[in-house]
Amino acid sequence: MDKTIDVLALGESLIDFTCCGTGEGGRKLYEENPGGAPANCACAVARLGGKSAFIGMTGTDSFGDDIRAALSACSVDVSGMRKTESQHTTLAFVSLDEKGERHFSFCRNPGADSLLSESDVDVSLIASSRIFHVGSLSLTDEPCRSAQLFAISRARSSGCLVSYDPNYRASLWRGKEDAVSVMKQILPLSDIVKLSEEELALLYGSGCSSAEGATRILAEGPALVLVTLGSRGVYYAARLAEGNVSGTVACIPVRVVDTTGAGDSFTGGLLYRLTRRPDPLACTRQELEADLTFANAVASVCVTRRGAIPALPDRAEVERLLRSGACAHD
Repeated sequence: MDKTIDVLALGESLIDFTCCGTGEGGRKLYEENPGGAPANCACAVARLGGKSAFIGMTGTDSFGDDIRAALSACSVDVSGMRKTESQHTTLAFVSLDEKGERHFSFCRNPGADSLLSESDVDVSLIASSRIFHVGSLSLTDEPCRSAQLFAISRARSSGCLVSYDPNYRASLWRGKEDAVSVMKQILPLSDIVKLSEEELALLYGSGCSSAEGATRILAEGPALVLVTLGSRGVYYAARLAEGNVSGTVACIPVRVVDTTGAGDSFTGGLLYRLTRRPDPLACTRQELEADLTFANAVASVCVTRRGAIPALPDRAEVERLLRSGACAHD
């Protein structure tokens, strides 16, 4: 089958209620923003001009309709989305501190996203995709855990590259040990792994450096590992035709309003760039660093605005930021 989809994402789609000020009496006001890490990634790819699709589950409520509308507005193929009447669309309330960092409270016990089953997975979408992207929140519960593992297996047998973002939300797991054990199971099944410094520390301990952690993950089988460093950019380690390479790619400083979706926009930006080549991982170190510079710029634009999907930039905005200043490599 022809690979007509650049990136197919599977996992949670939800509504982020993002704090946007206070009303009378000092009570917090929240703005409805469709989100969910895999959904954000699919939207980021599409906003940049790539072809993306999404597989996930919502409730039959207005929130589910809003999520589908938001993805469709970004030109994401939503034919793989399903609805359930048995649970409401998953909700997350996001509070921001003075630095724009997020704190989450979830309404998911369970939520509709966790009810995605194997039979809900459109395997024709997988066969049509070049990169299949997943997170780890679909691994917290059944049946979505089995659905994701089934989809990964089909992706690998269909010749897709598997991209994995082991994002962690403590309140959604039965405990840290359970989370770490399950999250690590996907590493050997992945070609591309992106994680934050905090998630690296979760998997390998607080004393594990980005270089050591990336090396350990590469040994599990992936060809490209990215450790995002917040305002400091990203550390990468990769197995390329020229050999093993690693380094840090900095990002352009911006005024941070909201970090929601920062990592997802980075991933979407990177996957978009990788799929500009016939073979996404057949590149030189210089080409990879150019891809990472672009991905950093996508995230930099995203964090200057509130929300996740509503904050995602198009390619013109990213290119304007890149022209405004140079990013360093080391």
